[in-house]
Amino acid sequence: MAAVPTKQETEDEDYSLLPLVHDIIKCMDKDSQDVHQELNKLKNRIQEAREQIIAMPGIDKSPEEQQQQLRTLREQVRTKNQLLQKYKSLCMFDIPKA
Repeated sequence: MAAVPTKQETEDEDYSLLPLVHDIIKCMDKDSQDVHQELNKLKNRIQEAREQIIAMPGIDKSPEEQQQQLRTLREQVRTKNQLLQKYKSLCMFDIPKA
């Protein structure tokens, strides 16, 4: 039974272009007719990378806006951690030992 790749596995794919460029050069050295096929693979890989970049969250924001959002999110995490520590110190979550 073949496993269907998950979204995370798809995102983790290697988008290195060097192996494709290497294959193209090898085809050119051998005077192979596969050069066009290898070039199409390279074009497709570049297009996939472009689509992923466009789909990235926050790509439409300036670096300053991204930094501000990062500061805001870090402050929220800090506040939530403080609240969590406060609630832990209230001993409400102690489980009685049997």
